Amino acid sequence: MDAKKSEASPVNHRATVERTSERELVVSRTINGPARLVFEAWTRPELFQRWWVPKAAPISLLSCELDVRPGGKYRLVFGINGSEQQVEFFGRYIEVIPPIRIVWTNEEGDEEGAISTVTFEENDGQTLVVVHDLYPSKEALEAAIASGSTEGMPEQLEQLDEFVGTLR
Repeated sequence: MDAKKSEASPVNHRATVERTSERELVVSRTINGPARLVFEAWTRPELFQRWWVPKAAPISLLSCELDVRPGGKYRLVFGINGSEQQVEFFGRYIEVIPPIRIVWTNEEGDEEGAISTVTFEENDGQTLVVVHDLYPSKEALEAAIASGSTEGMPEQLEQLDEFVGTLR
């Protein structure tokens, strides 16, 4: 007898991470939920802060400000667990098309930062989330990879999938 997967059971998706050029990194994962809920989880601060920080990371989100509209700004302040040290990430939104696409800058460094684009493509109640980071140079991407700052996105998207399940 052939074993069949129940149509009612959630599908377990894993994130894919691909360096698509010398300046580009793309992470994608299918989320079990409609694009409108995934978009809300990404754009509403009270929802965003519940899934964004990878559980495996030794950091906590102390402050989350998101003004998700073209020209709006964001600012995230993280605490490094076990120390007084804080790290800030901030930038501005370039393009916002609910519930399809968000484009933002990453301005926390002294040099030009990456431009991040996330797209939400719904199909049969599931949403393919694709995060595309375009770095200003090959060296900037290599530095981000070397620092470990690109490692958290697969876990973040897994947490997003779990969180969206609680919103349904």
